[in-house]
Amino acid sequence: MGRLDGQVVVVTGASRGIGAEIASLLAAEGGRVVCAARTLREGDHQLSGSLETTVAAIRAKGGEAHAVTVNIADPAECERLLDVARKACGPVDVLVNNAALTYFVPIKDYAVNKWLASWNVNVHAPFVLSQLALRDMIPRRHGAIVNIGSGAAVGPGRGPYADAAAGARGGTCYGAQKAALERFTQGLAAEVYQHGVSVTCVSPSQVVPTPGTVYHKLVKGMDDPRGERPEVMAKAVLLLASEPLDRVTGRVTYSQQILKEFGWIDDAHGRGVQTAGTGYSQI
Repeated sequence: MGRLDGQVVVVTGASRGIGAEIASLLAAEGGRVVCAARTLREGDHQLSGSLETTVAAIRAKGGEAHAVTVNIADPAECERLLDVARKACGPVDVLVNNAALTYFVPIKDYAVNKWLASWNVNVHAPFVLSQLALRDMIPRRHGAIVNIGSGAAVGPGRGPYADAAAGARGGTCYGAQKAALERFTQGLAAEVYQHGVSVTCVSPSQVVPTPGTVYHKLVKGMDDPRGERPEVMAKAVLLLASEPLDRVTGRVTYSQQILKEFGWIDDAHGRGVQTAGTGYSQI
């Protein structure tokens, strides 16, 4: 028996990294997983990873997975994704908003089209997909929406700023988006609590080595010892997607923090454990 036996799960950004790991674990726990991303085949993107790779790995272990190539920056594409999921598996039980489009560029140099594109993926798509999924969840008084956050939501605080390099890192846009996602999480959680739907947000306690974080030089490589294994985030998502409503809804938390709190791991490190998170994580 798995924690998600027979439940229909939609995971965005499932072609590589954290998303692929989430899809794999939720399928192993009995979820009927719909994997969504833009990259269908290896070689379609400059980074390694693809929907075909993720789905093949899940099926090889006896799990159920379906690939949907989609650009969630387009609301019509979001609607198509949910329609395909329903036709393939049935009403959606779990939505994991994991996909992200990130440019690390200082505001003074940020191209407007890239700014708008990243907000479409990182903030607008979770809204659209959540609204669509709630059409399945509210009538059945059951469901879980898990948003994937980031430690980038923790701001630099007020000046003066001794670190002259901070302004050149270009994380202002991404941090603002993840901060918005945290507020969206708690607001939506309060709105749908009466309908039995859980809404949560979890960020990595430590930077997770993935093809994307390696590309952006957030870690030195896939084996960077300072990093957090992607399966840690996947376990945190499983916990939040499967625990009873009143135990988790509205939580804005960090992977190792929540896993240790619920007794899923013994040792924990990083944000939420050794260092503070955002204000929303403290509420």
